[in-house]
Amino acid sequence: MALLVLSIFVIIIQRKSKSISTAALSSFLGRARRAVGLSGDVNVLITANQHMRRLNQRFCRNDKPTDVLSFPSCELNGSREKYAGDLAISLEIAKENAQRLGHSLQEEIQVLMLHGVLHLAGYDHECDDGEMARLEERLRSKLRLPTALISRSDFKTRNGVTRQGKRR
Repeated sequence: MALLVLSIFVIIIQRKSKSISTAALSSFLGRARRAVGLSGDVNVLITANQHMRRLNQRFCRNDKPTDVLSFPSCELNGSREKYAGDLAISLEIAKENAQRLGHSLQEEIQVLMLHGVLHLAGYDHECDDGEMARLEERLRSKLRLPTALISRSDFKTRNGVTRQGKRR
């Protein structure tokens, strides 16, 4: 007897955009999760900068909006449900990045989702000597995405520009 396990990905878009397909994002999220080796469901909130700022302040002590936040699960031992965690993505920053970098909003959200899924899997580019950046770059290529988030962040930081595209 075969056991069929379905993963449910909840994507909530608080600010509607005609250029975003929830079905396509859900499909991509499943592929990204499998490529990273992350088991468990992932919820994604696509929201406004104001909400991202509040989340970033509350959980990371940074009083500014950011492009993506990851909230790994604190799943209870013995739970039958597998839950990997949540992602929050700024629609406004994603739009700005997509325009500036010359790709679609859908692709930019996918780049942010991949980055967030890597964090949910335990990777941390702030302290891993480039391990997450190398993996993100390989997966970006495999998943046919534009420039990886870490590599463009490193480029902008070296050139005096923050991730939101503003000079330091």
